[in-house]
Formats: sequence, C-alpha cells, structure tokens
Amino acid sequence: MAEANQSKQKKVWVVIPAAGIGKRMQSETPKQYIKINGKTILEHTLDCFISHPEVAGCVVALASEDPYWKSLNIHKTLGQFPLYTVEGGDERSDSVEQALDYLSVVEQLSDESWVMVHDAARPCLNQQDIRLLLSLKSEKNSHGGILASPVRDTMKRAKPDQTTISKTESRDNLWHALTPQLFKLGELTSALRYCVETDVVVTDEASAMEAKNYTVSLVEGNSSNIKVTRPADLELATWLLSRKGEINEA
Repeated sequence: MAEANQSKQKKVWVVIPAAGIGKRMQSETPKQYIKINGKTILEHTLDCFISHPEVAGCVVALASEDPYWKSLNIHKTLGQFPLYTVEGGDERSDSVEQALDYLSVVEQLSDESWVMVHDAARPCLNQQDIRLLLSLKSEKNSHGGILASPVRDTMKRAKPDQTTISKTESRDNLWHALTPQLFKLGELTSALRYCVETDVVVTDEASAMEAKNYTVSLVEGNSSNIKVTRPADLELATWLLSRKGEINEA
C-alpha cells in the first residue's frame, strides 16, 4: 500500500475546470459538451490523459447541477483510471482551487506534488507536448511552466470602439499561453489565494504564479493544441481530431 501511495505521489494529477458556459460559442449547450465525431469535446480532452503513463488521475470541476456530465460515455471506458468531480466556482481560479483542495484532502497529495491544469475545450492536445511539459519536473528548482506558442502574426491594438486600429504592437517576446500548465500543488494553491487576497485578476494559472514572483517556464507546444471558443473553431477541431493519431506519432 505504501509503495502504491508513493507511486501516486510521483505521478501528475490533472485538473480540468469545466464549469463555464462558453458564451462566445453561441450555443445553448456549454462548449465542452458539444459533440465532435460522436463524442463531446470534454470526452476528447479527457482522452488525452487517460492512457498517459505519468498521469495518476483527473479532477473535473463542474458547474452546480450540471445536467450533462452523468450522460457521458467516458464513464464506461475508464477502467482503473481515477476520475473525480468537484463543484466549480464563479471564476476559473475558484474551480481550480476547489480541485486542488480535493487532491490535498482526499488523495492526500503533498505540497510538492505536481499538477497540470488543462482547458476543458482543448481536445487536440498531443502526447509529445505532454512529455515536453512534464520534463520540467526534473529541472532543479523549477517552479513549473506552461505550453505556449510564439506570436507570429502582426499584432494590432484596437481603439475602444473595437472597429479601428489604435496602433501596431511589437510581437517581440510575445507568446500565446496554452494549456496544460504545470505547477506544484502547494505553490499554485498559495498563488491563487494570494491573488484573491490582493485582488489580482487571474486569467490562467501562470498569471497567479507570476503575481507571486515565481519563475514560469515557456515550453513551445504544437499549433494543433487549439481552444474551441467560437463556432468557426469546431471545423478545425473536427479535422484535427480526425488526424490525432498521425499528430501523436509525428
């Protein structure tokens, strides 16, 4: 039993905040429950982690009285893979903190345990990107990091009317933040609570870590790791998921 618990502590748990309703998708169904190729986006997202040898299990933060979760077919294909749910909060950071508290209490994870936080609507994550991100665990004194992609397009800042250009921004040293984002449970929990106490706006886990002056590494990820946010994203996600085996083998 002790050996099994040690093995669990060495592996990484995944937190998936899935309590949002995705207003920009213009759908009555929350975007994580929209189906692509017969499966919900959330099921495709969970598939990215279920068979990964370094993933101990997943915790999904759901909206209160979520009517969709229990109908998912994912429950029939889990095998021995641990998949838990917690009630999410009003903000993403609230949902993540709820999941971290669950892991601390129920799974008795230590503050030194590593966790990955991944968007529910990023179903095209490939295994190579997970491996690259997890390699940060072996770096001495690492505070973790995120998958990201360098900005390649010319960046324009809009005027308040959002219809005309104010100026062109330099794209030097700019990166698009992606997920998963990998941090130690204790440090991430502390950072999230610090942001609540100091009224710091948290847009992702890295922004909370930055607020506490932790060093956050950038790991260049594959451009296929898109977030399904708007209706136009569905077509691209459908195509990428149809090629997922090829992408993972590349």
